[in-house]
Amino acid sequence: MSKWKRLIAVLAILSMFAAACGSDDDGDTAGGDTSGDTSTDDGSSDDGADDGADDGADDGADDGADDGADDGGDDGANMAGQGGDLLLLQWQAPSQANALLSSGTKDLLAGSLVQEPLAEITPDGGIVPALAVEIPTEANGGISADKTTITWNLRDDVLWSDGTPFTASDVVFTYEYCINEETGCSVEVFTAVESVVADDDYTVTITFLEPTPYPFEPFVGYNGGMILQEAQMADCVGAAAQSCSEQNFAPIGTGPYMITELRPEDTLSAEWNPNYRGVADGKPFFTTVTIKGGGDAESAARSVLEVGEADYAWNLQVAPEILAPMEAAGIGRLASAFTANVEHISLNQTDPFADPPSEGTPNPLFVDNPDLHRALSIAIDRAALVQVGYGPQGNPTCNIWPVGDQSTNNDWCLTQDIDGANALLDGLGYLDTDGDGVREAPEYGPLEFDYVTSTNAVRQSNQELIQSYWAEIGVKANMKNEDASLFFDGTCASDACIWKFFTPMQMYTNGASNAYAGAYLNGFASSKIPTSATSWGGDNIYRINSAEMDALISEMTSTALDDPRLNELAIEINDLASTTAIIPLIHRANASAFSNKMENTGALNGWDSEYWNIEEWTRSE
Repeated sequence: MSKWKRLIAVLAILSMFAAACGSDDDGDTAGGDTSGDTSTDDGSSDDGADDGADDGADDGADDGADDGADDGGDDGANMAGQGGDLLLLQWQAPSQANALLSSGTKDLLAGSLVQEPLAEITPDGGIVPALAVEIPTEANGGISADKTTITWNLRDDVLWSDGTPFTASDVVFTYEYCINEETGCSVEVFTAVESVVADDDYTVTITFLEPTPYPFEPFVGYNGGMILQEAQMADCVGAAAQSCSEQNFAPIGTGPYMITELRPEDTLSAEWNPNYRGVADGKPFFTTVTIKGGGDAESAARSVLEVGEADYAWNLQVAPEILAPMEAAGIGRLASAFTANVEHISLNQTDPFADPPSEGTPNPLFVDNPDLHRALSIAIDRAALVQVGYGPQGNPTCNIWPVGDQSTNNDWCLTQDIDGANALLDGLGYLDTDGDGVREAPEYGPLEFDYVTSTNAVRQSNQELIQSYWAEIGVKANMKNEDASLFFDGTCASDACIWKFFTPMQMYTNGASNAYAGAYLNGFASSKIPTSATSWGGDNIYRINSAEMDALISEMTSTALDDPRLNELAIEINDLASTTAIIPLIHRANASAFSNKMENTGALNGWDSEYWNIEEWTRSE
C-alpha cells in the first residue's frame, strides 16, 4: 500500500474513533525537518517510516486523553516522582530549551521534556492527541469541507507547571510569537497559516491561506510548534526573544518535567511536575531528569551498554564493529528506527565567499551544473560508507526522500563509476592544466572545496573515503569538522551552524517529522532560505532557489491525499533536489541505547522526540 493511501486510511480510522469514542489523549512527541542529527543532525535532526500512520491512529484513540482525568487514586499519585534520577546522555548537549527558537534536535529534545504540542507523532507515523481532546477530521467537524480550516478542541484539565490553567489564548499567543519575524522562530509551518483564533477558552481554529489537504503540521509534533505559556513569554516577542535567557533556558510547560537548571552545551537538570495531568496515574515515574552533554557518541554508548552508568544514550553514530561487543556485555540494549533520515552532502547554492556570504549571490559552480553534481555523486562508493560507519543501521540511497513509493530514477548513484565521473568532468572542460592532481574550472579555478561536518568518528571516516574517491577524479576536498554542539546549534550563535552554511559543502543527516512527504519537501521552497534577516531560521539550508521547485511544491501542498499525482510530485521534487543541490548518501536509522533496567520505553520514535512518551518510562531495581 502506498504511503498516501496509508495516510488516507489513518484519517478514516481517526474519524471512526472520534465518532465512537469522543475524546482521546496522551502522547508526548516532539521534527522536520528535522530532524536530525539533526540533527537536524542525526539529528536533527535523525525512522520506521514505511508503516507510517496506520497503527498510530488506533493507539492514539485507545490510549489518549484519559491519563490526566482517570480516577487513578492515591496509589498512582504516591508513585509519581518516586523513581530517582533518570540520566540521559546527549553528547550533543542542548544550547537552550525553547523548542520554537531552535530546529536542532538536541534543543528540541530538551524542550520536549516540558513543552507539548496539540498532537504528537507516534513511532508508526500516526497522530495522537496531547493537549487536544481528539484529532480533528471532516467526520467530527474538525476539518472544513473546503480544507481551509482545522478546529482543535483543547483539554480543559491541563495546568501549566506553575499551577495556572492552559487555555486557547496560549495557543494563539504561540502563533503570534512565531509569526513576528524578529522573534527568530524556527517553526516554518506557520507561513501557510492565515490566522489562529480562540473561539472560546478551549477551542482554537486555524485558517490556512489556501486549501490544505494535510492540516496536521501547525502545533503537531515537537518541531511543529510547542505551546508557550503566554504569561511567561509575553515580554519575549520579536527582538526581545533572543535575550530572554531565563525563559528560553527554563520555559514553563505542561509536560511531565520542569527545568531547574540549564548549562548550555553541558547539563540540563529537571524535576517532575506535580501539576502534570498524569500524576494521579503515577506519571512521571522519575523524580528528576538529567541530560548530560559532552564526550562523543562512542563514550555515550559505552556508558549505557558496557559500564551501566547511564539510563539512555542518544544518537549513536558509532561504527558497527564497536557497538556490537558493547551490546554483547548484556547491560543495555540498542534501539533503532528507520524513517526519513538521510546522511547527505549539501552543495551550497549560494556563494559562501560573497559579501554577505551565502545570501543571495548564486554559487558560480554548483548552480545549474548537473554534470558536476553527477560526477561528484557517482565517484562515491556508498556501500563502503555504510560498511565502515553504519552496518545494519544504514542503507545506501540516492534519494533525499527515501520512504514510501520512493524514486528509482537515481539508482545510477548506487554504482561507483570513477571512469564515468572523469568523463563528465572532461566534458565540462575541467582539466588539470598544471599537473598538481586538481582540475580547474574556467573562470572559477581549482576544484578545491572546504567540506565540513560534525566532529564524529564515523563522519570523519566517511569524509576520508569521499576525499580519496574525489582525489581520483581531480577534486580536492579539504576536510573540516566542527563541534556538534555548534554545528547543530539552532540559535546560530556561532558561524559554524549549518543554517548559516558559510562553506561550499557540509555533511549531516536531516529528515522528516511525519510521514506526509509534503511536510518535508516543502522545505526546499525558495521562501524558506535562511538569511540574517530571519535570524537564520528556515528549512532550505541548501539555498535552492528554483522556480521549477517552487511550482512543484505549490502543486504538491494543494494536492489531495488520495490523488495519485501526490506521489508523482514527491518523486519529482526528490529527483530535482537530489540531482542539483544534495548528494544523498545513506538512509540512516535513529540509533540510541537503553539500560536493560529501563522499562515501558516503547518503540524508538524516529518521527517525533525520542522522549515523546518519557512520562511512561520506568526503571526496575
